[in-house]
Order: sequence, then structure tokens, then C-alpha cells
Amino acid sequence: MGDTLQALLRDPITKAAVIADGVQLVNDEVAGKTGLRGAAIRAGFKAFRSVAPNITARAVAKVLPHFAPVIDPYWDQASATADAPGWFKKHDSEIAEAMLRVTDDLAQRAKNRVMIRVYKGLRSQAHGHVSAAAPGVARLIQKHAC
Repeated sequence: MGDTLQALLRDPITKAAVIADGVQLVNDEVAGKTGLRGAAIRAGFKAFRSVAPNITARAVAKVLPHFAPVIDPYWDQASATADAPGWFKKHDSEIAEAMLRVTDDLAQRAKNRVMIRVYKGLRSQAHGHVSAAAPGVARLIQKHAC
């Protein structure tokens, strides 16, 4: 269970599977959002997908190599426990902040104005959503590390 995300991404077949599961995680998280904020997230997601039909897969593939070195130290600690998703849940705020530093940096260097505008519009809500997804990230790594 100790494989790191960086190690998993070195194998092209595993990397493709991790990307596919990452897309599913994003889709599930977006679909599960409710209320007015959920509607805003779903609308932003729809705008991203209107730019390109496979935008989610491309985005996941792009951010994974940047997320991996940030997530791996948390995974190292979580995988030493009996409940890695539970460990990620307990540390979800810290993990979310680390992941959002990555996306903030990528957004700052992005060239696509539409995507930048959508990202900036959703950024203020992002911490809570990324925190909520943290256990799913652990389950994703756990699935491929075993």
C-alpha cells in the first residue's frame, strides 16, 4: 500500500487508469454538489467542458504530475494507518490548501482567458470542495497502490 502517486504515474497503464479514476472523482464530486453553491460549481464545470469536451481528462492529466509531490507526503503518513481515507478526512483542510497552491500557481501561468475567469470565479469556494474530496483522493491512490 506504500506506492506513492509519483510512482504510480511512472507506469503509463497505471497513469491512464489513475487519470480515468481522477475524472470520475471530479465528476462525482461535481454531481454531488447541491444548493446555490452547487449550482455555481456545476455551471462552472459546464463552462469548462464547453471549452473542450475532454477538458476534465486533460485537466486531471495536467495537474496530476504537479499534485503528486504535494500529495505524496500526506499519502506516506496515511498509508501507514488502517484507514487512509479517514486520515485524509482528518487532514482535509491542510491537504486542500496544498493542492490549491498548485492550482493557483497553474492558473497564474495559464493562457486561456475563459478558463482563468472561471477558475477565479470558483476559487473562493474551492477550499471546501477540495477538502470534501480529500478522502476520495486517498481512495483513488489506495486503489492503484494495492
